[in-house]
Amino acid sequence: MRLNINGKDLEVKDADDATPLLWVLRDHLGLVGTKYGCGVAQCGACTVHLNGAPVRSCSIPASAVVGQKITTIEGLAGKDGKLSAVQAAWIEHDVAQCGYCQAGQIMSATALLKSNPKPTDADIDAAMAGNICRCGTYTRIRKAIHAAAKVNGDLVSQN
Repeated sequence: MRLNINGKDLEVKDADDATPLLWVLRDHLGLVGTKYGCGVAQCGACTVHLNGAPVRSCSIPASAVVGQKITTIEGLAGKDGKLSAVQAAWIEHDVAQCGYCQAGQIMSATALLKSNPKPTDADIDAAMAGNICRCGTYTRIRKAIHAAAKVNGDLVSQN
């Protein structure tokens, strides 16, 4: 099976067609930033982008995404290693406590800002509702998303 992940075509060997994308990423390709949380697409820890849209990788067979563009948390930073605005805002606002859910949170926040560059608190709460943080860092998550939106807006106005 050949998958396009983070802009690279990667060959996956020895994976059954029914293997969830999450396990192909982690166990076959060594991309361990995407986390296993619940296994039933409810918590958001396994969120990746499929053609730019956030999806739960624990519930999608890898064979179903052949020929599509997959982005993981490892693919958000620039080729030069510079963090995305969302990743930088996460650090600036000290969002992570235990950090386990944060890759999925960042992937969902990134998708939100792509579709809605100036979200309100209500927009953020609605978009992030499917991502569970057991540490309860929701207030910091919201602040970081607003900060990333401002940075993104500043970058657009400079061009």
